[in-house]
Parts: sequence; structure tokens; C-alpha cells
Amino acid sequence: MAETWADLDVPLSAPVREALRELGFEHATPVQLATIPLFMSNKDVVAEAVTGSGKTLAFVIPLLEILLRREEKLSKMQIGAIIVTPTRELAVQIEEVLQHFTRHTPQFSQILLIGGNNPLGDIKKLQENGANIVIATPGRLEDLFTRRKDGLDLAGCARSLEILVLDEADRLLEMGFEASINTILGYLPKQRRTGLFSATQTQEVEELVRAGLRNPVHISVREKGQTADCTRRTPALLDNYYMVCKAEDKFNQLVAFLKARQNEKHLVFFSTCACVEYFGKALEEFLQGTTVLLLHGKMKRKRNRTFATFRKMTSGVLVCTDVMARGVDIPEVHWVLQFDPPSCAKAFVHRCGRTARIGHRGCALLFLMPMEDAYVQFLANNQKCPLQEMEVQAEVPDVLPRLRTVALGDRAMLDKSLRAFVSFIQAYNKHECNLLFRIKDLDFGGLARGFALLRLPWMPELRDRPVPDFEPEIMDLNTIQYKDKHRECQRQDQLSEQARKEEESRDNGGEVEKKRDLARIRRRNSQNAVPWSKQKRRRERRKKRIAKRTAEDMLGLDGDADLDELIRDTRLLKRLKRGKISREEFEEQIEGDVQSSKNSQ
Repeated sequence: MAETWADLDVPLSAPVREALRELGFEHATPVQLATIPLFMSNKDVVAEAVTGSGKTLAFVIPLLEILLRREEKLSKMQIGAIIVTPTRELAVQIEEVLQHFTRHTPQFSQILLIGGNNPLGDIKKLQENGANIVIATPGRLEDLFTRRKDGLDLAGCARSLEILVLDEADRLLEMGFEASINTILGYLPKQRRTGLFSATQTQEVEELVRAGLRNPVHISVREKGQTADCTRRTPALLDNYYMVCKAEDKFNQLVAFLKARQNEKHLVFFSTCACVEYFGKALEEFLQGTTVLLLHGKMKRKRNRTFATFRKMTSGVLVCTDVMARGVDIPEVHWVLQFDPPSCAKAFVHRCGRTARIGHRGCALLFLMPMEDAYVQFLANNQKCPLQEMEVQAEVPDVLPRLRTVALGDRAMLDKSLRAFVSFIQAYNKHECNLLFRIKDLDFGGLARGFALLRLPWMPELRDRPVPDFEPEIMDLNTIQYKDKHRECQRQDQLSEQARKEEESRDNGGEVEKKRDLARIRRRNSQNAVPWSKQKRRRERRKKRIAKRTAEDMLGLDGDADLDELIRDTRLLKRLKRGKISREEFEEQIEGDVQSSKNSQ
């Protein structure tokens, strides 16, 4: 971190130096010192560096220097550089960094192409303003490359491409963008410089390197201060903790922890979108005077606005999923709190990397249940992430009864609690490290109390599993209304329609309809009581039975014997058409089958 920009093997242009001075980046990080000279000397690079080490400037600076040194200046509609990132948040962040530099290089225009915006609006911006630098997510970029009818020829604009950057390359592939990346590469010129940047290298990334780069230089940079443990994957200035507490105590501990640090900035990670929606709303209830924001992958336009708001805040809480775990740079995050362990060990490293970035100190805390404590040693061995134990806070207030009261007063919270519980169990069942995170070891009663449930949901994992230590609310939960009057009116209309149908059925003496309804309910309950994979096999077997009965009805067949005879005749006809038997042999076998059928009758 002590190296200055003057220590680079290649001099930087005046506009870039001025932008760096304004941003306060007086020194270059190791990954920047290693990558920038290679990128500027016509080399393809594959850079691996610990999260928070300054990879963004490691490709933004050479990108601008390459375009500035270009002999033939770019026209309005010529794309000189494309940066592809896995998430909208990371794309927005990179665009903001670039804006600081393009203020000093007004000859270059840039555009942000991400989901959540109208693609026709993006096309209009491109046609009106052009773009020399494109920052995009894979799905939107692929969509615009393949559009023809809207008057956009993005492939033609990219013929002058000088540089392609794939940021968080491993995450691009993990999120299923491999097909999109291959499509995009097919539209780009072969003569270009390409850079892959990520915190971890995987086999899939190596395959992408072989497909999209020419004789790349591999760069693997470790931070100073890691000489004693050169394989450590988290920032050197990160203090990493874990806390072991019962399932019903986790939320109480989280609320008490955040209340004690209301003047700081926190990221709180949950495993599912439904958990973010539920516990985020619950934290809003208990952290009065603290701004609590929610962000997950199922949000649309609100997601970009939420991310921008939290970045500007000096204190507050962002409750999120792993959509915020990679690449994004949020200033001055004091604590990263992992309420749920991530689905894979690599995600643990990336979550922690949202703090202690580029020379700043930071802290991370992982909440674990008692049967999960072996995960600490697993992280130390597998991810080189040693953790210190933090003692459970004593005598914290129990907020769960109040949370149940909130659900009793608003059906929306009741719905959120049930969805969150079900989604957590399903995510837990699919955990990568299933030898440590075993669903049969879960304390379902403690979990239900920790989620402040009013009743247990119906789900296969709870079938034949008694939960004696959970007491459901003794009342008719259908009487709980939505606070939102419009939603409550819709629910009442649905209840009225259901009651009307039941009344009509009774008035018409609908015993047959009643039996059908009961059969339908039994069938639905039996389906819900088995995993989806077995349901799929059942549906396939049922389709075959229906197809068989349909064939019997259409062809006038009587039972399995007639069906077998039809199959034999069909096979003989196929052999005749292929020339494997003669016409005489075909007729002899048919007559033989007919004679044997008569004898059997």
C-alpha cells in the first residue's frame, strides 16, 4: 500500500493522475501495480486478488490509458471498451468510479446497461448519445446484441473494441451467465485485450480463460501482512468473530447487537429473499431511530435506489441476501453480520469482504446454532479464515413476543413469517456442506419460536416429526386481517366467493362435487407430503397410465392382451418397412398371431 503511482513501469496521463488525486488515491495497491503495466502492454490478464484489494482501479486505469493512446479517435457510436459484471449494484458502482475519470476526459462517453430499466430506453440513449465505454450486466448486454428490429446494431458499434473486462468472473459463471458470456464473445472482435478479475479462481473460470483469452498472464496477489499465512483469503485488517447461540435466541442477540451500535453502518446477511423481507420488517419495528433498508434479488427498480441510498449513509442497517456479497464497495461498513451461514464456503469470504476494504479496518460476525459449531474449524481449514469466538450477550431483551403481537395485528407479517420459515428450511436442506448442516439435527421447535411463528406451516420436512416444544396460537388465524385495506378487501372477496360456491354446492345436493373436492384435497396433501422429485415421478407414471387407457379406448382394446398384440403388430410393420423381413414373412407372422388369438379365446 506504500507504493505511489510513480512506481508504475508505465507513466499515467495527466487526466488520470488528476482524477486519482481528487479521489484521494495517492498510493497503488499490489494488484494495481502488478496488473496495470501488463494490461497497457498488449497483454491479456487473469487477476486473482483478495476481496477489497482495489481490483476496480486495476482495470479502469489501463482501460482509459489504452483509449487515450489510441491513434484513431473513437467516434460517437464506436465502443472502445466493455465491462461486464454479474450484478446491477456492481455495475452502478463501476460507473460511478468511471465518472470521476471521464470528467477529465470529456471525449469519452459511457453508458450503463442493466436490468430493471426499459431496454427500449437504453436503445434510445445509445442512438442519441452513443457510448465509447459500456458497463453492463450479461443478460441486458446479450439482449441488446441480439436485437435487430429496433434499429440497433450493437455488434457493428463494437467492431472498434479495444478492451473487454469480465469483473467477478467466477460469480458470472456461478450465476448461470456462461451461455450469455459465450454469446457476447461471439459478437466481439478477436483482436482485443481481455481481462478477467476475481477473488477466487475456479475450474469454470479456467475454461473461460482458454475460450476467450490469448496467452494470458496470470496474476495472483496477496496483501502485505499475510507472510505468516500467505493463503489467507480474507482482508488482513478484518477481525472475524463467531457467536454460538440457540435458534430461539439468534434474533434477540441480533437486535441487542445492533441497538448497541446504532451509530455504525452494518450489513446483515440472510439466506433467502423471504427471510430478508420478514426479518428486515421486524428490525424496522425494533430499531427505532435507525434506518433499515432491504435488498434482495427479487426486487426490481427499487433495488438500484436502495443500494445508492445505503452507500451514501453514514450509519444504518442493510438487510440483504448474497446479491450484495460480491464486488460491491460500500464506504465505511463497520460490521458484516451473517445471521445465516452462506450456502457455500466461498460466499463466506465474499460476505466478509464487504468491510475492511483497501486499508481500512472492519469486523465480521457469524451467528451459529450449537450443532453448527464445527463449521468454524471447517472455515479455518477450507477457506483459511480463522475466527475468534464472541461471547453471547447476557440478559438481552426478548423481543419475540412483541413480534408475534405484530403478526397478530397484520396478516402481512403472518404471511412473511411462514414464507421465511419455509424458505429457510428449504435452503438449509440444500446447503453445500450438508455433513455439518443436517436438517435432521435442526431444532424445529426452537426455530419456530425464533421466527415468532403463530403456527407451523404444512411442509414435507415436518411430516411425522413431532414438535412438542412449540405452542401454536390458540385462535382462528383467518380472523387476522391485513393492515393494507386494499389487500384485505381482496381477501374478503375471495372468502365470499369461496363461501358462495360452498353454499351452491350444498343447495344443489352436490355430493359428487363434494367427493371430488375431498379427493382433490387428499391428492394435494399427499403431493405436498413428499419431495418434489418424487412428485415428478408420480406425475410421469400417471401420464403413462392415462396414455395407456386412452389408447385402449380409442382402438377398442380390451385389456393388456389386446395392447400387447397391437405393439407386436406395430413392431412387425416397422421391420417390414426397414426391409428386415419380406412381405410373405410379415403376412405369415400376422396370420400366426391371429390364429393363436382365436385358439386362446
